[in-house]
Amino acid sequence: MAKLRIREANDSDKIPVLKFCKNTFSWGDYVEHVWDYWISEGHLLLAQKLDPVGICHAFYSDNQVWIEGIRIEPNFRRQNIASELVKHAEIIGLEKNLSFSYMLIDTENSISISMAQSLNYEVFQTWNFYTIEPRNNSNHNVTFDKSISPKSYSHYVKSWRWLPIDDKTLESFYEQNRLVNSSIDNKNSIAIITESDHFDRTLIVTLFSNSDESACEILSYLQNFGWEKNYERIQILTKEKLPHFDTLESKISFHLMKKSFV
Repeated sequence: MAKLRIREANDSDKIPVLKFCKNTFSWGDYVEHVWDYWISEGHLLLAQKLDPVGICHAFYSDNQVWIEGIRIEPNFRRQNIASELVKHAEIIGLEKNLSFSYMLIDTENSISISMAQSLNYEVFQTWNFYTIEPRNNSNHNVTFDKSISPKSYSHYVKSWRWLPIDDKTLESFYEQNRLVNSSIDNKNSIAIITESDHFDRTLIVTLFSNSDESACEILSYLQNFGWEKNYERIQILTKEKLPHFDTLESKISFHLMKKSFV
């Protein structure tokens, strides 16, 4: 039996890897759309026996590693290949003196959750994914201010990566009017608006909701903002359950898994 080897992927690996990624989900997979980005960023890890049998991308920032895109060739599953890829990514993180590792797993994916737990990951938070359609909607009352503290919110979502919120990041959001606030009866909801790095005309919104009423004000704003700026899609990630709202659709829930190196 060929020995497992883990190395950096290269351009020539794309076709064989995409062959075993094309049916990952009922609708296909997104790996073909992000492959070139991951190659350019580096740390696209590939597991190989005689041929490629698995991949995993690691993104290192601040004090954490973000692990994404774990894919294993179906005939080689249940051989701990995913675990070996994750451990390899973690070793690089330790060499960089990082303190935490995170990954996102569908709450219904018990196999991947068990794999993560076997590597000492714990459920840190649970997030819900919604979409809403851009449309003309001027019925909203929001502000753009500097009222939040990094201590109040740990992460925001950028291109489906949960990244730490710090003062520098917040300052950039303030300057670009990407931090949206609505307050009703002293209960405020806050949204952080980013653009996808990988898909055109796509907004990715991190929403912290403290009341249905204030959340609806922000949803109205998002619809109108997306329509005015000609976005095709608006994706919303939130820890809360959102109220019924025109064109708002609940998609799936995820566990944000966390491991501490310290």
